Amino acid sequence: MVLLVLVLGIIQLYEPKTMIDTVNKYGMAFAPRTLYWGVTGQDVRVVQDKLLRWQYYDGQVDGIYGARTYRAVRRFQEKNGLKVDGVVGPSTASAMGISASAAPAGSTQGVSRSADEYLLARTIHGEARGEPYIGKVAVGAVVLNRTKSPSFPNTIAGVVYQPLAFTAVADGQINLTPNKDSINAARDALNGWDPTYGCLYYWNPATATSKWIWSRKVTLKIGKHWFGI
Repeated sequence: MVLLVLVLGIIQLYEPKTMIDTVNKYGMAFAPRTLYWGVTGQDVRVVQDKLLRWQYYDGQVDGIYGARTYRAVRRFQEKNGLKVDGVVGPSTASAMGISASAAPAGSTQGVSRSADEYLLARTIHGEARGEPYIGKVAVGAVVLNRTKSPSFPNTIAGVVYQPLAFTAVADGQINLTPNKDSINAARDALNGWDPTYGCLYYWNPATATSKWIWSRKVTLKIGKHWFGI
């Protein structure tokens, strides 16, 4: 009994650091199950090697999922009748002969949800970290609403890394470490909170450069962002 109490005490003592470490490593630990622009690792090397041998890829096999890998994946998907989103999810991985759906050693159920949550948090942090909390959730909700629309990719990674879709991806802010608010906002959005009531777009009227975005119908405004359909 004394030993059990001591062990529990040690767990409680180190639990906060363990949770922080887990959050900081989400992208590296879980992303290989779904590969997309920005992730790194051995799984990426495997994809690059296959695409190189099949003459879809013309870069180095360096384990870094960048522009060349993204374009090569899209070419492979188009050639093989797959959804062309530049993301190596289960269908694309299966077509490549890669078992990407298998969870990493030591993982548990819900790993895919954790990867989506962290990518969504990174998107929120890159796009809306100066916005009020409800505005952060709203940005996350727009990403999720797009996954449900036939006009967009059906995965979070596919939506986020769709070419020219998000400024944070273009300027690299997607790679910043999200803070607690951004992570909580991603979690709230995934749990069903949609302050936008179904919006598919948002923009800052003070900085928007796309003329097309002004053709969208504005349904509400939160912080500096306008939301529309």
